[in-house]
Amino acid sequence: VTGVLDDCLCDIDSIDNFNTYKIFPKIKKLQERDYFRYYKVNLKRPCPFWAEDGHCSIKDCHVEPCPESKIPVGIKAGHSNKYLKMANNTKELEDCEQANKLGAINSTLSNQSKEAFIDWARYDDSRDHFCELDPRSVYRPLNPLAPSRGEDDGESFYTWLEGLCLEKRVFYKLISGLHASINLHLCANYLLEETWGKPSWGPNIKEFKRRFDPVETKGEGPRRLKNLYFLYLIELRALSKVAPYFERSIVDLYTGNAEEDADTKTLLLNIFQDTKSFPMHFDEKSMFAGDKKGAKSLKEEFRLHFKNISRIMDCVGCDKCRLWGKLQTQGLGTALKILFSEKEIQKLPENSPSKGFQLTRQEIVALLNAFGRLSTSIRDLQNFKVLLQHSR
Repeated sequence: VTGVLDDCLCDIDSIDNFNTYKIFPKIKKLQERDYFRYYKVNLKRPCPFWAEDGHCSIKDCHVEPCPESKIPVGIKAGHSNKYLKMANNTKELEDCEQANKLGAINSTLSNQSKEAFIDWARYDDSRDHFCELDPRSVYRPLNPLAPSRGEDDGESFYTWLEGLCLEKRVFYKLISGLHASINLHLCANYLLEETWGKPSWGPNIKEFKRRFDPVETKGEGPRRLKNLYFLYLIELRALSKVAPYFERSIVDLYTGNAEEDADTKTLLLNIFQDTKSFPMHFDEKSMFAGDKKGAKSLKEEFRLHFKNISRIMDCVGCDKCRLWGKLQTQGLGTALKILFSEKEIQKLPENSPSKGFQLTRQEIVALLNAFGRLSTSIRDLQNFKVLLQHSR
């Protein structure tokens, strides 16, 4: 995969070099810090769309719950100052699940919402107020979750996609990029064999080619990988935009260990400086650029479509996949929330919490870990390039 990405003026080689030499080593260290190692999530929510009673039987798919005794004291609700209590509070986490924001996920569904989702193809594509369509484009119902059934279907999907407005193209590319990232993780850390109860994990070139090779995917594999880079750029842009929020002295990544907390914040700010130095950011100002009323309506539909995607995670059988799916979905939602809140971020007071823009600890942890997974995906892709060269 080479060249310039669609919908932005950025080439893939620049992203590879930036990620490998600047971002990946630092984001990996950040993910090992206590503040970013603990994430509260409900893995027992029932699937809202269909009966789901089958879970993965492989023991490695299970997630070991973290005993409360091992959680750093500062992360537990009620052990921080007023501002940080607001960010760490368990009740706020529960409220967040019902919140009307992109950063909130795991909402329960009404019967009306279930019916709307089941009929998503017709509902999504028969209404033209989601975005202005190019009158020259072919507009036909298509389920975005259904895989391509053949070369003609795949090509017609991408032809259809290019005919959509920027906002809707971005939506589909973000979901495709997330899917590509997850597939890369599966290929890079594959269960190769299990002998005498000792599993052997590692990169699986055959599986990688099955999911991404142009011949085996009828040309779709490289497009999927380009969407991964596009998603990386979106979240990279969000990190550069949210830097002022964390640069304030009032914001402390509180765990109870003052020395480690200070080091964690220093490392985080260092990462933000790197993200701001990237010269070819995605320009989000080109999105929702119409009249205020239309832009507001468009943002709301974008948010609702995105929340429908986040609910699918409760239907994933593997606990680890469900956990990472929820985290990455919330991380992407938080990134979009940031991109849509630029004015509020610019008005943040230095020494007091802002009512206009606020991030919970859950959102912060999801945002940085989700970006960390994308960074790892791009790093894994570089490793596969080397392995493929050697195999030839």
